[in-house]
Amino acid sequence: MLRATMSTIPLTLQSSQSLKHLFSLSHFQKPLIHSFNQPKKLTTFTRRLFSIKPISVSSPIRTYVDEKIDPTYLSCSMSHKNPLKVAVLVSGGVDSSVALRLLHAAGHSCTAFYLKIWFQEDFENFWSECPWEDDLKYAKAVCDQVDVPLEVVHLTDEYWNNVVSYIIEEYKCGRTPNPDVLCNTRIKFGAFMDAISGMEFDFVASGHYAKIVHASTDHLDEPSILELSKDMVKDQTYFLSHLSQAQLKRLIFPLGCIPKDEVRMLAKSFNLPNQDRKDSQGICFLGKIKFSEFVARHIGESEGVILEAESGDYLGNHRGFWFYTIGQRQGLRLPGGPWYVVEKDIKNNVVYVSRNYFSVDKKRRLFRVGSLKWLSGLPPRQISQLQCKVRHGPGFYNCSLAMEVDEHGQEVAVVRISEDDQGLAAGQFAAFYNGRTCIGSGVILESWDDQGYPICERALEIARMEDKSKLGKPVKIMVKPEQSFATI
Repeated sequence: MLRATMSTIPLTLQSSQSLKHLFSLSHFQKPLIHSFNQPKKLTTFTRRLFSIKPISVSSPIRTYVDEKIDPTYLSCSMSHKNPLKVAVLVSGGVDSSVALRLLHAAGHSCTAFYLKIWFQEDFENFWSECPWEDDLKYAKAVCDQVDVPLEVVHLTDEYWNNVVSYIIEEYKCGRTPNPDVLCNTRIKFGAFMDAISGMEFDFVASGHYAKIVHASTDHLDEPSILELSKDMVKDQTYFLSHLSQAQLKRLIFPLGCIPKDEVRMLAKSFNLPNQDRKDSQGICFLGKIKFSEFVARHIGESEGVILEAESGDYLGNHRGFWFYTIGQRQGLRLPGGPWYVVEKDIKNNVVYVSRNYFSVDKKRRLFRVGSLKWLSGLPPRQISQLQCKVRHGPGFYNCSLAMEVDEHGQEVAVVRISEDDQGLAAGQFAAFYNGRTCIGSGVILESWDDQGYPICERALEIARMEDKSKLGKPVKIMVKPEQSFATI
């Protein structure tokens, strides 16, 4: 078990108005947020920082030797600047460790920070399943190689209030949120920046695959720009697309100029103790627990019916609509497929499915996006020849935007993409680009051109039935004709 000496640092709010909204969920305009418990005012909090004593790890650690590094590897580490005071977020993984070493090699004064974002004690948790102890051991070992101090910051309450609770509420409303975008905006570069605001750091750095271009000292009033990383597969600008300009101006991403395979090579050349660790997957606070199990614990289960969208046939039962997302195929357990979730009736707890999800007559090129955030602080002047990502990955669509105002007086973008997309899901983020520059993002409001997958009248009538036990047993699902023909 780790032992630490504890000091208490009072939390002071940022003076910048642009950061205050990060600690309230109200900036996600209705109808994205309905009933929601507001987080406690941060002025009532104190932030605990732990100074971790040296920890032994199984991997051998050699004394750091300041070897000559190819200058191209330092091109995203602001090596041309006078030595900077940099707060570096470390996770115990390879990426953040290499980022730390590059900043150190560039001559900057670094302090490493590990964010502790586990559950509140009021909620059942799975600490025994989370590998945080190993993460912290590796982070400490990496820091010890170059005598960089390591602090552990408690942001448990902030993470619960601003990320986990939001995820739960979105699932209750039938949407599919993206916790990674929220964690970056509200925790890593929100609550954490606030916690260290009195420590006079010049910049905050992390191991994200993205590139930031800051204005020159002669034009400091110009905005900082978020650009695609050199590694298009690992690029993480999608997850960073909802940051504010105030946040962007304070960030450094040393890995934005380096492909992933060369990051691994650098880890070996630095002889990092975690050089062979696999990249982390999933949401950190869950550890090995499946997200569906977490949802079941905190939302519960409520049996409902599964109906075929085209016929209204009763096909089976489900555990609750919040376990399913538009386009989902896994977990339906229906024969004669493949079946896909095409729509959800939140009021009546009904899941509609179809085997015609990829039908050409059901176009998916038009959708609406709300809760817009533009990285420059201003809406783009050009809205006709842009690119769009609707999920993390190297794929883009050409797109155009049409701006309108919704019934709540909030700006909404109507997005038209160049190709059909079968995986659009309300609650996910759409990030917009002008060439290699990420210009902002928003939350997808609807998934279909007509704001709803076409559901037959019989299915709608069954969904409105109060006593669905009268439906009897599910129908026997017939194999689709083309499948039957293919097996002859």
